[in-house]
Amino acid sequence: MTDTRYADILIRLEHASVYHMPGDGEAGLIAAAEQNGFTVFRVNLADVRDKAELLKTIGSAMGFPEWFGHNWDALLDCLTDLGWQPADGYVVILEHCDGIHGRTETDFVQMLQVFEAAANEWREQGFAFWCFVDMQADGINWLADIA
Repeated sequence: MTDTRYADILIRLEHASVYHMPGDGEAGLIAAAEQNGFTVFRVNLADVRDKAELLKTIGSAMGFPEWFGHNWDALLDCLTDLGWQPADGYVVILEHCDGIHGRTETDFVQMLQVFEAAANEWREQGFAFWCFVDMQADGINWLADIA
């Protein structure tokens, strides 16, 4: 898939949601997002062991404000109010997710549901919010592929 195709996909608000990372990796996604004026957040979850570390890592990687409360409601609040990072749209890449998925599947699934809720809220406001999940395991059956 070329960067142009990703660029065309990323501007389609009706499809913005949470997806598996495309098989050809994130380089094309990042280039396409930047071409569209989107901010890209890369969140490395390789060393995350539990919910507290998960929320801390997301908050740090995305530059959440000091008031971030490190719980699911606060995560949704921050994901749906990115006023400190104005952009035409957003792409979040959750890297190396297999470990956290294996260690605490319940929290991992809850996190993905929060990202999906954020994508839905952004779509209602006319903005694209995409989340791509880098994991080899296919234990999340409802997580779709982008193409």
